[in-house]
Amino acid sequence: MADVGGKRLCALATRVAAVIRIDAIWLATEPLDMRAGADTILARVVKVFGAARPHHAYLFANRHSTRMKVLVYDGFGIWLAARRLNKGRFVWTNGEQAVSIGLNPEQLHALVTGLPWRTLTPDHAITVV
Repeated sequence: MADVGGKRLCALATRVAAVIRIDAIWLATEPLDMRAGADTILARVVKVFGAARPHHAYLFANRHSTRMKVLVYDGFGIWLAARRLNKGRFVWTNGEQAVSIGLNPEQLHALVTGLPWRTLTPDHAITVV
């Protein structure tokens, strides 16, 4: 599970969202070398998602799911943020599904706080009992 810093990251993300508009959030399932910079990650976004679209956020994790990088294209430039957990791991995908997965804001919040985000459906409907 994520530490208390996850709450601070979510609060920061909320404030940043007021400045940086994010219309869609995409999760890449294949691991990324966290030494990669903005240009390398932008090239990966274009390779995996076809294009870097304005107001879209692209999330990547390392092989151990202990680090995350988020690239956002705001239509004018690139924003790159990183998060590292001191304990625990992000609840990521197994990489065997699709190359990328769309997330809603609630799923992103759950992901960065270490909760099981995959159980949150887009409309929050209960589909399995």
